[in-house]
Amino acid sequence: MDDRGLNDAAILLMSLGEEEAAEVFKHLSPKEVQKLGETIARMRGVTKEKVDFVVARFTDDCASQSLLVEDASDYVKSVLRRALGDDKASLLLDRILQGGDVSGIESLKWMDPVSVAELLRNEHPQIVAAILVHLEYEQSAAVLMQLPERMRSEVMLRVATLEGIQPSALKDLNEVLYQVLAGGDKIRKTSLGGVKTAAEMMNLLGGNADVAVLDTIRNYDADLAQKIMDKMFVFDDLVKLDGPSLQLVLREVASETLIVALKGGSMEVRDKILANMSKRAAEALREDLEGRGPMRLSEVEAQQKEVLKIVRRLADEQQITIGGGAEDAFV
Repeated sequence: MDDRGLNDAAILLMSLGEEEAAEVFKHLSPKEVQKLGETIARMRGVTKEKVDFVVARFTDDCASQSLLVEDASDYVKSVLRRALGDDKASLLLDRILQGGDVSGIESLKWMDPVSVAELLRNEHPQIVAAILVHLEYEQSAAVLMQLPERMRSEVMLRVATLEGIQPSALKDLNEVLYQVLAGGDKIRKTSLGGVKTAAEMMNLLGGNADVAVLDTIRNYDADLAQKIMDKMFVFDDLVKLDGPSLQLVLREVASETLIVALKGGSMEVRDKILANMSKRAAEALREDLEGRGPMRLSEVEAQQKEVLKIVRRLADEQQITIGGGAEDAFV
């Protein structure tokens, strides 16, 4: 979409109202959401003739809805939070409203994890951490798995202790990331990073990588390691879900995935799941579990992570509520 198309789309969305605009945003890609959000945030005034022209292109009876919002910044904040939820919206709002150029980091979102890891492999762990907190958690975890174990642990340690990102730290990657930020010291620090971000990434690490990373962080700071663990949602935390939430999760989990995952779960989790199934389904699950022989730990953990991905998605979509200490990890 060219600049004219972006401007016209922004004007139309601002004419629709927050709820309708939020529904449109739900069907756009992250890149499209960011571009439209930036365009809306930059708008300060539009002539009525322009508004009427844009609206008329889409519908004949909506030309009268030409009143735009008074505060564009507040409008884009509200619309993105309605459409994406607070966490995802915050990731974009810091960039949209600060006026910073993050085209380099944005380009990494469309690259495969192996390529991103190759770009970052020779960078300082602090710089790698500053980059990864800008990416989606799943992509960050996949990139981490491509790094050497020692570097992976050092990067995660810095993610967990990151209190904000100075533009000068990102400028060190100008040569490989196409001048990541512009504007220098005028750009304030973002709210990215910290214990919650580290926990979100850790939840998605495969195999026993999360254990090795936590051991390294524990050697550096035992209290910090405990804070990260408190924010993580592990398979045995399924017992913290209320009945309706757990039932919704179970409806989306494949039978084979659940059977394998439960081979490594606690009896408390198994009992909670069986209690939230129909009598017939529970009996079938018991028979499958009893008839299934020993399984590789790596296979069990992989299927448990598949279940946790469903929990995370449903929580992000606000279809379920996470209870207990893990609640903050998804709010």
